[in-house]
Amino acid sequence: MSNRIAVVPGSFDPPTLGHLDVIRRAASLYDELHVLVVHNPDKAGMLPIAVRLQLLEQSIAEAGLPGRIVVGAWSVGLLVDYAQEVGAGVLVKGIRSQGDVTYETPMAIMNNHLAGVETVFLLADPAHSVVSSSLVRQVAGLGGDVSPYVPAPVARYLESVTSKEL
Repeated sequence: MSNRIAVVPGSFDPPTLGHLDVIRRAASLYDELHVLVVHNPDKAGMLPIAVRLQLLEQSIAEAGLPGRIVVGAWSVGLLVDYAQEVGAGVLVKGIRSQGDVTYETPMAIMNNHLAGVETVFLLADPAHSVVSSSLVRQVAGLGGDVSPYVPAPVARYLESVTSKEL
């Protein structure tokens, strides 16, 4: 496995400016970056995976992010299986708070034990540290303006659907 290929996994439901910031920063560190929408059975998704993929691709394109970025989805098997399949030696996770560290650390240790895949934590830009996808979902579902917290393609999409559709 190469440390020059990395995976940024997440539910991206919906993608936020914090996600885009982590993707931008990770893209500058690695030769190839896989942005991976993963299915989390513990979370009820708001947006279909196909929509999340489309919004990520549009957001990355509009932001003009550097490097080779591949957007995909993974719903079967372990995340490290995907990493091994694409030759990635690193998972990149954005960290907003101590709670994220507490949640992510056991998974990072297990991923390393299972497959020798390292996890790199990128600290969130303070401007994005209080914004989560679940908070955006809640505000959007109640008809609030989420445009300061999400990339323009996501804001346009959320404005185009009614709160009943969310």
